[in-house]
Parts: sequence; C-alpha cells; structure tokens
Amino acid sequence: MAVLGNPRDALMDWLARMDPSHREILLASLALLVLFVIGTTGYAFLEGWTVMDGLYMTFITLSTIGFQEVQTLSDHGRLFTLGLGITGIGLLTFVVARSAQLLLASERLRERQNMKQINDLSDHYIICGYGRVGERLAEDLRAAGKPFVVVDISDEEIAELREEDLLYVQGNAEDEEVLEKAGLDRARCLILTLPEDSSNVFVALTAREMNPDLFILARTVDHDNQSKLLHAGADKVIAPSEVGADRMAQVVLRPNVDQFMERVLHAHALSLQIDEVEVHPSAPLAGQSLAESNFRQQFDAVVIGIIDAETGDMTFNPTPSARIDAGDILIVLGDSSVIQALREKVCT
Repeated sequence: MAVLGNPRDALMDWLARMDPSHREILLASLALLVLFVIGTTGYAFLEGWTVMDGLYMTFITLSTIGFQEVQTLSDHGRLFTLGLGITGIGLLTFVVARSAQLLLASERLRERQNMKQINDLSDHYIICGYGRVGERLAEDLRAAGKPFVVVDISDEEIAELREEDLLYVQGNAEDEEVLEKAGLDRARCLILTLPEDSSNVFVALTAREMNPDLFILARTVDHDNQSKLLHAGADKVIAPSEVGADRMAQVVLRPNVDQFMERVLHAHALSLQIDEVEVHPSAPLAGQSLAESNFRQQFDAVVIGIIDAETGDMTFNPTPSARIDAGDILIVLGDSSVIQALREKVCT
C-alpha cells in the first residue's frame, strides 16, 4: 500500500513548479482572502456586528467603493478600518495589476506564436475579408486540410478567428506590409472577398506587383467590375449572385442533373468528390494510356478530364487510348479515400 507524502511538502513542491507570475497572483489572492476573513471577524468582535455586516464593510473598504459605514464605528473600529484599508487596498491593486500584466503577456505570446506559424507557411492560401464568403471559404479549406491565413481589419472578426484557432493578420489588406505579414511572397493563391469591389481591385493590383506568379481569385459584387478586376491582375473573377442564379436555373431546368452534382460536390451527401491530381514524373502512370494503366480497375475512380502539362488544354471524357504524361493534371471522380490513395501513388 502506497504511503502518501507530507501534504505540506507536496504543496510547496507544487508552488515551486508554478510559473513565478502565477505563483505571485495565487499567493496574493490567498492573502486577500485571508484579509476578508480577518476583516469580517474583526468587525464582528470589535463592533458586535453580524457576519454579513462585517463582510459587507470589509468589501466596501477594500474595493474603495466609498459607501457610508454600515453602522456607526467606535474608535477601535475606525483604527481597524484604517489598517484594513492600507493593507488590503495595496494588496488588491497588486493582484489586479499583475493579472492585467499576465493577460497582456499571454496575448503577446499568442500573437508571436500566430506570426511564427505564418512565417513557417509556404504554398498556402490567403483570404482577404472574413465575411460570409470568406468564412465559408475558410471552413472548406480547413476541411480539406489546406494551410491558409485570413486577413481582416475588424476586431470582431479577429476575435472569432482567435476563438476558432485560425491563423490571421489584422490590418488593411490594401497595405503592402499586411500582405507581407501574411506571406504573400510564399503563397499559392490569394482569395479576395472584401465587401467593396474597389478594395478588391486595389489589392489585386498590389498583390500582382508583389508576386507576379501568384494565382488571384476575386469576388465581385457588380458584374460590370469583372473586367476591372481582370485588368488589375486577377486570374479568375466570380460573381456569387450569378452563380446563385445559375444554380437556381439548374434546379428548375435540369433537376436530376442538379441532384447528381449535389451528391458529387457535397461531401456530407456522399463520400464521392471531384478532385485534381498532378502526375509526378516518377509515377507508374506517367507515359501510359488510360487503358494501359488499367486506371478504372486499379483505383476505382473515373478520369473525367486530362489537362495537358505543356499546352494547358483540357480533354473531357478522355478515351482509353488517351496518354498520361508527367505533369498532366487528372480530373478525377471517386471516393474521397480512393482519391487520397491515388494522390499518394501519383504525386510522388
């Protein structure tokens, strides 16, 4: 049977292992609690008050609220109040100040950790604007396991990002320094979802100048601004209102096709998904035709398109004789786990 150690030694050992700042606040808080007990007991002993009156008087004295005395104090009671106030007010001030310092230091540490993780990123996505569209994009990227950073100026949105434990940079996306902090020079894609088209145009211009090879995807509120965004440097511009209208027309005109696409494109409906896989030069598929690779039987997935590595042309519904070369991108329909296994065999 194990023998329990000395409780006092265990307590001292626990205190010794605590962070010095936490230990100071803990000990000061315990001293403050003891002072409340002394004050309550002192008023009960010196003035004959009830415990509640003594506790209340101790509280208003230490908190410097400044209400009038609960009852008329004797000279001894006033001297006791002076001693209680001198001791307790200083102690309370110390606890509040140290707690505020600790909170501030914790926030600074969290900010440094956030920036360190961002500085370690490469080939990541940057979302400018954490509104409804930006939030949904962040959810999808997170679900896909893709690294990303959100840029937003709103304190409310930044607080939400902290709560969700997402990487962020607070500031105006139109500022070059803010984009640099988000790792624009190392990023794979910049996604512009700012509420104003003019802001998206300006950020696209700035980002294109900073990183000419960056892929820029922009949202536009007004269809007429699509050409402006493209001229500003965006590679692709999407108008959510038009996408929504097209989807509604699809539901009405081709309901069965829409049902099929919904099942394919929404992971919660089925595990099927459409994804792209780049063929690595050392992959067994490189240099073979679809028939020679026995793709359908080997991976239990369907190749619905091949993007040529040299020309960028896409072949839809390729025939069995279609050749797969290194660097080609396969557009594949299949189970998510199958596509992941395919990516591991083809991309390495």
